[in-house]
Amino acid sequence: MTDNIKREVVCSGIRPTGNLHLGNYFGALRNFVKLQEQYDCYFFVADYHSLTTHPTPGNLYQNARQILVQYLAVGLDPERATIYFQSDLPQTAELYLFFNMNAYLGELERVTSFKDKVRQNPNNVNAGLLTYPTLMAADILIHKATRVPVGKDQEQHLEMTRTYAQRFNSMYGSEVFPLPQAVGSPAGLVKIPALNGSGKMGKSEGEASTIFLTDEPSVIRKKIMKAKSDSGPTEMNQKKPEEIENLFSLLKAVSKLETVEYFDDLYNRCQIRYGDLKKQLAEDMVAFVEPLRQRILEVGADEEGLRRIIDRGKEKARASADRTIAEVRHVIGYRD
Repeated sequence: MTDNIKREVVCSGIRPTGNLHLGNYFGALRNFVKLQEQYDCYFFVADYHSLTTHPTPGNLYQNARQILVQYLAVGLDPERATIYFQSDLPQTAELYLFFNMNAYLGELERVTSFKDKVRQNPNNVNAGLLTYPTLMAADILIHKATRVPVGKDQEQHLEMTRTYAQRFNSMYGSEVFPLPQAVGSPAGLVKIPALNGSGKMGKSEGEASTIFLTDEPSVIRKKIMKAKSDSGPTEMNQKKPEEIENLFSLLKAVSKLETVEYFDDLYNRCQIRYGDLKKQLAEDMVAFVEPLRQRILEVGADEEGLRRIIDRGKEKARASADRTIAEVRHVIGYRD
């Protein structure tokens, strides 16, 4: 594609609530790396969103920096994409305010993720959790993104982003915002299960059930060997229970095809030994994660390089956001 052809805009971010893990890598980051080759991409560290869980001032920047370092380590390239901190874009907060003026309590209270958060944390039902969809809409539409890489649990939020864009356009009689669509999932997008036998890998499942990109080899081996399994199959070709299917899913993510087929054959013939499978999985997992861990250490040690990337990302993101906010304020009726 030649440089003078305008590419569609993609926007996405991850909250800085801890180190990134295999679920993040296979569910989002690997896709981000591919998308930056095809689209005009804006990838941000969602440190405004993290305020809903009240991080301490001492942790806020370090957590955000940690995610930025890991973005770069897995292959996000500041030459190909705009990479920035959400909090470096006050224009996002202004657009969030405008969208909140046109968002209604009933529709926000019906959001599935909000109801889940209320059940999980009844003592921390703050306005930021309630209005998460409007802040997400502001994140996307501040750059007039037309494509958004979202998982199944984010589809409702993307639909609400389209609702707020359309509502704003209708209210002010101007086609300011596009109606963004989901980016089609590439064939390589993989759901990574937790090591505890149920659910997907994530911080909510606990550290023991999650492989982080910063885990040292000894930690990975220990976690894999403790992964949940059962007493083994009792019939030829029987269906794998969830915890065993999960082990095979992890094997498929990081091991060679012949390794997966070897253990699958043993399982189908009732000859599998889970200890052997876990040892192989652990070694393959170490071989996969260790280069990423080393790269994270290298990137994180270059403070000067990180500062240049942060400043450049802020400058590029603000240039895009300034154009949008100027147009938004004009159509609302504020003086230029």
